[in-house]
Amino acid sequence: MNIINIHERELEADFEQAAKLIDSLSSEDDLLWPKQCWPRMKFDGPLSVGAEGGHGPIGYCVEAYQPGQSIKFSFTRPKGFNGFHEFDVVKSAPRSVVLRHTIKMELAGTARLTWSLVIRPLHDALLEDALSTAQASLGLAPQMRPWSPWVKIIRWIMSAGKAQKQMTPTNANAASNT
Repeated sequence: MNIINIHERELEADFEQAAKLIDSLSSEDDLLWPKQCWPRMKFDGPLSVGAEGGHGPIGYCVEAYQPGQSIKFSFTRPKGFNGFHEFDVVKSAPRSVVLRHTIKMELAGTARLTWSLVIRPLHDALLEDALSTAQASLGLAPQMRPWSPWVKIIRWIMSAGKAQKQMTPTNANAASNT
């Protein structure tokens, strides 16, 4: 089963501001990852080619990294996830960029079922929250996409009833305009 899953958002920001979003991934001052509601993205070292880590049950290693432009991660787990996911910043106008996340993978075995029923709904909600976090980090009003009832149920089950509710990100860690 081939999967292509794309989430993107146009951001009113210059390329240099948006570049800081990707470069901050997994750091203490992460401007992109929605760590307020989701498992943090962590690596065994600095964000660089070869770094291994992931978030929650999803594992990956950094396959390619062009600072400020793109980062590509190859899946290492769960079993049956054969492919990659990546973030890209693409200039779209003089003061506008598109922040895009893409998954391209082939699913094998039970991963077909877990992707469809559990991981895809969670992934889609997490990525929309990440794009809202990016907006807030740039000092823009975040355009929140409410979680579906299914996402809320999955999160409640996986957390034994202790799941956090969806939170609107703030611009407390806003990327500077310099």
